[in-house]
This record gives sequence, C-alpha cells and structure tokens, in this order.
Amino acid sequence: MDNPTGRNEYTESQFEHGRRLFARECRFILGVADLGQLPPADLPEVAFAGRSNVGKSSLLNALTGRKTLARTSNTPGRTRQLNFFSLDERLILVDLPGYGYARVSKTEVAAWTRTLKAYLRGRAPLRQVCLLVDSRHGIKPVDREMMDLLDEAAVIYLVVLTKIDKLGHDELDARCAALADELKSRPAAHPEIAVTSAEKRLGIADLRVRLAVLAIP
Repeated sequence: MDNPTGRNEYTESQFEHGRRLFARECRFILGVADLGQLPPADLPEVAFAGRSNVGKSSLLNALTGRKTLARTSNTPGRTRQLNFFSLDERLILVDLPGYGYARVSKTEVAAWTRTLKAYLRGRAPLRQVCLLVDSRHGIKPVDREMMDLLDEAAVIYLVVLTKIDKLGHDELDARCAALADELKSRPAAHPEIAVTSAEKRLGIADLRVRLAVLAIP
C-alpha cells in the first residue's frame, strides 16, 4: 500500500513518545448522560465518535494496550453515555455514544443527540474529534451529518478508518483517495486520514503519535 493517507513518516523519537504516553495509567473517570455531570475542564480532551459498531471501544483498547478499558460488544448501540478516561492525568479520552443505530427508541436517540451536540459545541478543552469510519463501507449519510455538526461547531476532526485488515491494498487506496477528495470541502476536517485495524494493530502507533501532541507536557 503506497501511503494512502499522504502523511509524512514519523521519527523513532515520536513513536517512542506516543508509546510511552499510552503505556501509562489510563483510568475510567465517569460516564455522563447529562452535561451537568461533566468532569472539570482542566485537561485537553480527544473524543471518539462514529456509527454504532464501528469499533470505538476496540480502538481505545488497542491504543492503550488494554483489553477491557472500554467495553466491546457485538450489539450496536451499547455505549449510551459519554465515557471519560484520564490518560496519565495529561489527556482525557472520551468515548461518545454511537450514532445511526435504529434499534433504540426515538426518545433515546433524541436525548443522545441533544447531549452530543451540546458537548461538541460547548466543551472548551475539546481539542479534536476522531471520527471513526468503517473502511468496508465508507462515509454514510449519518457520518456526513456528524461532519456537518463538527464543521458548524468548528471542532477539528480526524477521520480514522477502522478494520482496514478487511480490505485489499488497492481497495483501501481507492477508499482513502475518495475520502480525501470529500474532505477538501470540509473546513474543520484534518486533511490527512488515519488508517487502523484494532485487531491486527495496524496504524495504532501512528495514531498514538498524532494524539500524543495534544497532551499536556
């Protein structure tokens, strides 16, 4: 695969910095269903968003080198609140509720949507959103709705393709090229794309480097 993300290669010291940070203690702080319960806004935050069953929990576990930091499930829609994790008291990781899953009540969907929008629009320490997209399916209309919200709120987001081990090299190259073209018109989108597989641990070290720069020294 010929570097479909178009990024520069990282140095060994950058990889080591990312590895060391994500090898440190990462602890669950709390789950929030109401914005009045949010933790103090004293550390930079990175949020992980995506369609239900896109692999957010698996990616968080892979990044931190743990198996049960974030629960994984074959049942879409399991994460029903904003879950906050503190990484070495230097960076907060936020697992957002999955969106786009129909097997919940409209009342629940509306409540999650209101909470999510309020968080994205008003959370001062939020530095970036990792918008996870299943590489097998590409961008869906619900993903574009989230991208519209992030563009409107001027929240920088990095598109992270998941499950890339399920694609061939040519197919992944084509997926990344099409996605890169679409992101050109998105004002808050990072121009690069992260490609990952939590199962095969592909791209995990690279993503650690990208996120480590957001942590406090």
